[in-house]
Amino acid sequence: MNPDILVVEDDTALCDLLTWNLSAEGYGVRSTGDGEEALLMVREQAPDAIILDWLIEQVPGIEVCRRLRKDKETARIPILMLTARGEEEDRIRGLKTGADDYVTKPFSPRELMARVEALLRRSRPSLTGDNLNFADIELDPASHRVRRGGESLHLGPTEFKLLRYFMERPNRVLSRQQILDGVWGMDSDIDERTVDVHIRRLRKAINRPGERDPIRTVRAAGYAMDVS
Repeated sequence: MNPDILVVEDDTALCDLLTWNLSAEGYGVRSTGDGEEALLMVREQAPDAIILDWLIEQVPGIEVCRRLRKDKETARIPILMLTARGEEEDRIRGLKTGADDYVTKPFSPRELMARVEALLRRSRPSLTGDNLNFADIELDPASHRVRRGGESLHLGPTEFKLLRYFMERPNRVLSRQQILDGVWGMDSDIDERTVDVHIRRLRKAINRPGERDPIRTVRAAGYAMDVS
């Protein structure tokens, strides 16, 4: 599953350049030049990282960043602030608002790609091919192996993708539609009830007597992987 990057940039030429470079690196890319629309897009489907211009239409980038950090559902999404503002005070303000990194225009596309990769590596190691851990569960994306408490688990292909999707988004409540889009694809015509079926299969595969179920059912909302 390729990382999904949201580009929020109202300079059409620059937005096209960023989209081309990110796509060439294998990322899924969505884009908008409107701050209000960006907030809606994040709520509809949370990206793995955001490239956010400071000066955009409707809602300024710095305000978009502030709102995302204030909402617990989006607070952990990595944000790279992109702007023509190079003064130290502006950089400090952007970082204090919650940006994880700060790139001043003009910039090298290669440097920007390296910074995006670094953000993803720090926030979600599984996206860069490293093992993913949650509590006593370990998932190896490269070998498609899962272990719990040191013992190997046997999961079907769909249950493996489902577990990986949860482990990449710990402590977040995910709706059935979000899970469908993330695991089966946005063009899938599978019914949302299919999610419940595969959640039951996943629970059966990873939980043994006396072990705590790491997948929590959130009534009227969906599911979350947490230890609460």
